[in-house]
Amino acid sequence: MDKGDNTSVSETRGGVTRPCVRRAPRANDGSEGGRAQSTPVKSIGLSLLALTLAASLLAPAAHTQSNTRPRKARPPENSPVSPAQKKDSTSSENPAPTPQRQQQQAVDDDEVITVNSLEVLLPVTVRDAEGRLVPALTRDDFVVREDGRTQPLSDLSLRQVPVDVVLMVDSSSSVAASFDDFRRAVIEFASRLAPDDRVSLIKFDDRVELLQDWTRSQTQLRRALRRLTPGVFTRFNDALYLAAREQFAPGQRRRAVVVLSDGIDSGRGAATLESVLRALLESQAALYAICNTKIEGARKRRELDTLLSGTDATVRFNDLRIGDLREALRVLDSSERNLAELARATGGRLYTPQSFDALDSVYTEVAEELRSQYALYYTPLNAARDGRFRRVEVTTADPGHRATTRIGYYAPKR
Repeated sequence: MDKGDNTSVSETRGGVTRPCVRRAPRANDGSEGGRAQSTPVKSIGLSLLALTLAASLLAPAAHTQSNTRPRKARPPENSPVSPAQKKDSTSSENPAPTPQRQQQQAVDDDEVITVNSLEVLLPVTVRDAEGRLVPALTRDDFVVREDGRTQPLSDLSLRQVPVDVVLMVDSSSSVAASFDDFRRAVIEFASRLAPDDRVSLIKFDDRVELLQDWTRSQTQLRRALRRLTPGVFTRFNDALYLAAREQFAPGQRRRAVVVLSDGIDSGRGAATLESVLRALLESQAALYAICNTKIEGARKRRELDTLLSGTDATVRFNDLRIGDLREALRVLDSSERNLAELARATGGRLYTPQSFDALDSVYTEVAEELRSQYALYYTPLNAARDGRFRRVEVTTADPGHRATTRIGYYAPKR
């Protein structure tokens, strides 16, 4: 990368509050301007199999390679929140404001992505048995199977396909105290990207806000990082959903989302983990989740152990707090599993640092992986435009290597 505001509004139509975005004026220093967004969210725990089956059943339009930008999609509306889910989330007496788009258009299923080519791009990371990145492989070292059928590879490139990275930060109370660590890690991350790579910056709490649109300028990124402010609730699902739907333009670029959060959704919106997975797969974006569940879990366990070590009378007196802490630990564990499944399904990775001091090394590792990815291209032998989900598997000739990529893609529709 080169070294070198927004507000959200809401509108109610027919009793339903809809998300929208106001685009900020472009900056005069050659980088793109930002736009702010905010929407509601909901949390749900599920397994990778459930995520994949839900994505297959929903079968949205294909997303291979395209030369036309899709019209913006909206998060699903009117998603019910069960009592159990409400218990896992943070609640408030006063609902937070909802974002809104000024010129919102309805999107049909077959309008989400316009596909002009059937060629599939698979970003693939290869590691050895010790977890080290494996360089210098050739096309003959890879085997790609689609729905169990071996596909002919049309091209292979290493470190030659630019990447667009959405940097996301949970600005709720669990992360806000470590903004300085995040800022430092993000600047170091950006400095390790290739010159043609781009980043954008999104923060989310009780709303979702785009602080910086696509840029290669570290100066512009630093300026946006200074606008980070803490919030309260965590609209995690809607933040990921909107990042996948709104940020990535079609074209021959790799895509990644790097998010710092505990992944716990406040249950105040419409997007679910199923819809988040669908959006990430449609946009071909890999999720790299830097999860502070271990940090939060250690803090809560220390408090719980302190309360339980008291006298019987003290334990009885603190019974409600003890119950809250046990429930919080359960929710943290569930959130970590969900993030691991999302990362694995999209070809990304989950990181669980033990302290915020480790953020520098984690973001550096993500940057190195993105720089070391292989880009595999192939034209599917199945040319049907049926909109169905197709499962993809990549292996290498060396059984000691592990190749990681997303679980599949959606075929184009007629």
